Amino acid sequence: MTPRATALVYLPLMLLVALLFVGSLLVGPAGIGIARALEALWSGGADPIVLVMQEIRLPRAILAAAIGAVLGLSGAVLQGLLRNPLAEPGVVGVTSAASFGAVLAIYSGLSASLPFALPLMAMTGAFLAVFLVNALAGRSQDTLTVILAGVAITTLCGALTSLALNLSPNPFAAAEIVFWMMGSLADRSMDHVRLALPFILVGAGLLLATGPALDGLSLGEDVARTLGIGLTRTRLLATLGTACGVGAATAVAGAIGFVGLVVPHLLRPLVGSLPSRLLPASALGGAALVLTADIGIRVVMPERDLKLGVVTALLGVPFFLWLVLRARREIS
Repeated sequence: MTPRATALVYLPLMLLVALLFVGSLLVGPAGIGIARALEALWSGGADPIVLVMQEIRLPRAILAAAIGAVLGLSGAVLQGLLRNPLAEPGVVGVTSAASFGAVLAIYSGLSASLPFALPLMAMTGAFLAVFLVNALAGRSQDTLTVILAGVAITTLCGALTSLALNLSPNPFAAAEIVFWMMGSLADRSMDHVRLALPFILVGAGLLLATGPALDGLSLGEDVARTLGIGLTRTRLLATLGTACGVGAATAVAGAIGFVGLVVPHLLRPLVGSLPSRLLPASALGGAALVLTADIGIRVVMPERDLKLGVVTALLGVPFFLWLVLRARREIS
């Protein structure tokens, strides 16, 4: 694709994200006019409308865009690195480890006594997962080893999470764990934005830095080595970027699945086969998808606390079925 053709894909995506971001600010149970809502974003004081816009809607919109972007970006990077069309952040154990860290905070009661114990333990779990995956993979540059290590970490964290639910003596704590694991952006504040956004930006930067190496890797590992691409360095950048970005996203919003799987597949036909071109598009597409899902929750069922992770999972199932049918057609 020419730079002009690529720009014709990026520009509509950027416009879509901007429109959805504004839409996220304007949608909510409080009936606030457009002009008054936008004015309240820049106003001071303790007016209820100002508090609604600055402390409820703005943090939710920022987190939806940032979390969607890093999930879409990490999915594109991992699919290129592992050369697996089903790769997404969960394949290296980051999502499950971050979820287990948060579950441990709820189970132990730390989340009730320390305000930021839950997100901090979730991010700690994500970084531990990356450390264990790289320790298990060792010096091997084989992507299959990385996948197997990630599957082992995911299975272990899933089992430990189930054990915490099984042994929880408090039914309210168990219910809180289950609801948190479904993923949601409700009741998030600017404190959550200040906590998660720096890690998400650092993670996104590390993931974007893998673009040139992924272009070479798309020709095969032997060709990539011939071109002087350090596969170990690329793998480290990808896993650390995923830990920073997805770990922080999971820490403040819970587990939101399928975004990293669906978005790169939808955009790959539009931007071509070069991974470096797919990465920015996947970030924009992920932001648009999560913003759309979060707006849909508030429009379709405003009276019910429908979880964001449930909506993205429902969107992901038809996509999985489409992949299965396409694979069957290719085989036949």
